[in-house]
Amino acid sequence: MTLQEAIVARHSVRQYKNQAIEAEKVEQLHAAIEEANRKAGLHLQLVTDEPEAFAKGLAKYGKFSGINNYIALVCRKGMDEQLGYHGERIVLLAQTLGLNSCWVGLTFSKQPDHYTIGEGETLHGVIAFGYGATQGVGHPVKPVEKFYKAPAGDIPEWFRRGVEAAVLAPTAMNMQKFEFELLPDGRVAARTRFALVGTYLKIDLGIVKCHFELGAGMENVRWA
Repeated sequence: MTLQEAIVARHSVRQYKNQAIEAEKVEQLHAAIEEANRKAGLHLQLVTDEPEAFAKGLAKYGKFSGINNYIALVCRKGMDEQLGYHGERIVLLAQTLGLNSCWVGLTFSKQPDHYTIGEGETLHGVIAFGYGATQGVGHPVKPVEKFYKAPAGDIPEWFRRGVEAAVLAPTAMNMQKFEFELLPDGRVAARTRFALVGTYLKIDLGIVKCHFELGAGMENVRWA
C-alpha cells in the first residue's frame, strides 16, 4: 500500500484488539518519528505497552478501548502546523503497515512518566495506534468545490487531486475548517476558516496540507 492509497483506506479507529505490534513495525514508526523530529524540530515520542492513558475517565466517554500504544504529540509553541503535517505522515505510514490509528486531543489521561515535555513545550494530544477491532468508517464527504478558490476556467488536475485528498483528512470534530486557493502564478495558499473552537485549527491545517501534497504530487505544489 502506498501513502496515497493509505489516504483512502485510513479511518479513525477507537477500539483495538489485544494484539502485539511486531518489532519491525515499531522500529519503522520509531525511525519515522526520529526523522520528523530532526526535520521539523518537534519532540514526538513513541509510547508502547502503556494502557493507562485510555483506561478510565474521558477515554471511556470517547468510547476508546484496547489502546496500549500511542505517539505523544509534543512540540514548542508555534509548531502546531508542523506537528500536524508530520504526525499525519506517520499516521499514513502506520496504515501502510496494516495498523489503525486515531488523533486524540482531550479524551485521554496524561501519563508524564512515559514521555518528556521540555521547557517551552506542550503536549497537544496523542495518536493512538494498533490493530483495530474494525477498520473504522468514513464520514460523509462534502463536495470538493466547497474547499477551494481558483481563477476562472479549468483548474489543473493536480490541484483537484490535492483537494480531494485533503477532504479525506482527519480534522478535530470533523469540522474541516480549511480552504485552498490556486493563485494566478500557480502557487497554492492554504488557510483555516473561522471556528468557534479553534484550538486545533493549525494542527488540522498541517494534516490537510500533508494530504494535499500527496494527492497533488509534491513536484506540483509550491506553497504561498
